[in-house]
Amino acid sequence: MAVGGDRSAGDAGSPLAQRLNYLFANMHPPGAPYTNAHVAEEISRGGEEYGGVRLTEQYLSMLRNGRRANPSPDVLRALAKFFAVPVGYLMGDLSASQAERVEEEVRFLVAMRDQRVRAIALRSVGLPPEVQDSLTTIICQFRQQMNLPTDPPGAGGEEHS
Repeated sequence: MAVGGDRSAGDAGSPLAQRLNYLFANMHPPGAPYTNAHVAEEISRGGEEYGGVRLTEQYLSMLRNGRRANPSPDVLRALAKFFAVPVGYLMGDLSASQAERVEEEVRFLVAMRDQRVRAIALRSVGLPPEVQDSLTTIICQFRQQMNLPTDPPGAGGEEHS
């Protein structure tokens, strides 16, 4: 079990479980997502870097499936540090717009894993704003031709001509 224990149980749809599962699905190096065992081991052996938290694979699984929903603040801080997100995101202390911003940053990092997407973004650096706007318009037109939304999910909803 984790340091500090668990103060209450929740259902599988708990906000904490949803957020943890979102991070597990998206915040990982290229390739396969992290496993509960990997994250628990990294945090547990990380010592002071993770506040001395000891975490088991089983406890992390219970957090992710909603059987445990209120871990100690130390556990939440360690998980937030591991996934490089604000602890308020896991604690549920952020406003809806702040939580959306964290998820938008995660989506950006996921998109940047794709070498082709990265190449397009990097090639636009230094171009005048009006040229960047033209490129955005062209990309939107391609997306429409392919029956994709003009902006990918979570693109920030900016309007493009």
